[in-house]
Amino acid sequence: MRATRVVENELSASNPGFITLITLVEISWVLESCYDQNKRSILDILEGLLTTKQLIVERGDVAYLAVRRCGASLKSDFSDAVIAILSEQEGCSEVLTFDKKAKSVGMKLL
Repeated sequence: MRATRVVENELSASNPGFITLITLVEISWVLESCYDQNKRSILDILEGLLTTKQLIVERGDVAYLAVRRCGASLKSDFSDAVIAILSEQEGCSEVLTFDKKAKSVGMKLL
C-alpha cells in the first residue's frame, strides 16, 4: 500500500506527517462505506494512526477521546463523537441532534 510505504519509508518521529481531524473522520467514513469495515476495526485503525510516531494528528486529544467514546458504544459513529467532544470542550452544556445513534456518544436527541 502506498500510504504504508510513505509512513514507513519517508516519515519519522523527527520528520512526521500531519493528519487533520477532518481527515480522520473521512478515513472512518471510507473504511465503513467503501471497505465494509466494522466499528471495532475502524477504531483500531484510528488508534493506530494516533499512536504512530511518524504522524501528528490535529487535536489528537479529541480524536483519542472520540475513539474511546465510540469504543464504549459501537453503535455510534466516530464523527458524532468528535462533534460531541468538540462541543463539550467549547462549553456546550448540551449537544442536540436528530440522529438517534448520536445519543450513544452523549448528545441529546431532539
